[in-house]
Amino acid sequence: MSEDRILKLLETRLGRRHARQRLGVENDHEAQVFGQGINFFHIENTRLGHEIIRALLMISGLYWRGRRNAAKVVLKDNVIATPHVPKAFDGFTMLQISDLHVEYSADAMAQVVRLVKDLPYDICLLTGDYRAKTWGPYDAALEGMKGLRAALKGQVYGVLGNHDTIRMLPGLEAMDIRMLMNESETIRRGWDRIHLVGIDDAHFYRADNVEKAADGIPHEEFSILVTHTPEIYRQAAHADFDVLLSGHTHGGQICLPGGIPLTLSAVLPRDLGSGAWRHHGMIGYTAVGAGSSVVPVRFNCPPEITLHRLQRIDQ
Repeated sequence: MSEDRILKLLETRLGRRHARQRLGVENDHEAQVFGQGINFFHIENTRLGHEIIRALLMISGLYWRGRRNAAKVVLKDNVIATPHVPKAFDGFTMLQISDLHVEYSADAMAQVVRLVKDLPYDICLLTGDYRAKTWGPYDAALEGMKGLRAALKGQVYGVLGNHDTIRMLPGLEAMDIRMLMNESETIRRGWDRIHLVGIDDAHFYRADNVEKAADGIPHEEFSILVTHTPEIYRQAAHADFDVLLSGHTHGGQICLPGGIPLTLSAVLPRDLGSGAWRHHGMIGYTAVGAGSSVVPVRFNCPPEITLHRLQRIDQ
């Protein structure tokens, strides 16, 4: 598809300002290693860095063990217990799949498909980073996503990550994935309802707009923010979100024994880097992801997909 055709599609879908802003930032900063985004250094954008890390792991004899670890995707369960859950949504279940990086993660993708095959859930949330690299072609990523989407049932929602070009948006939505681009959806059960809010990448492209996405949602009603990165946890908590679901960090991906990450490639407290957490009155969860970034290995940080269950509790 030509650039002009993509631009017209994106302007129709997102509006001229959002489409041109995101494309402009991509064109100006693609594969930029220093500066741009929330943190200063972006190892995922280093072409040579990938090969150096892989070579070091090969020399150490750890590379193939890390490859095997990266394929062992596990299913984690997380209960979101709060008195703010509407009665009709007590037990409502959300499957979260994050950071697939499909070109690097063929074995992990196959395991994800096996895990979701007979899994019961109400909706599925995809929290970004479908592509492995942060630059270049994206056809392979879209092709890999088709295979996963075929295994998912019901309504699927998604957001873009810092590895994803906005040019992927038409292809993802053609798969019947409802991409939330600084937008919200209201889910109803009888008289009760919850609000699902999704934002564009806040880490590198800084194309997020929480205010626009949540506009019109009554502050007293239950709302969930779906974001690729948890780095906007402060803004989200002060914007009255009840829950924040994110990925991006990979939990460190290469961790010391005990799951201690060497780096999270994110600007946030370490206790927000993986798993369940709280900030003020907001409940958060940072998924460690199903795929692998930079190099397709994992150590002391198993890949995951996550089943979140809403639970209404008495005040």
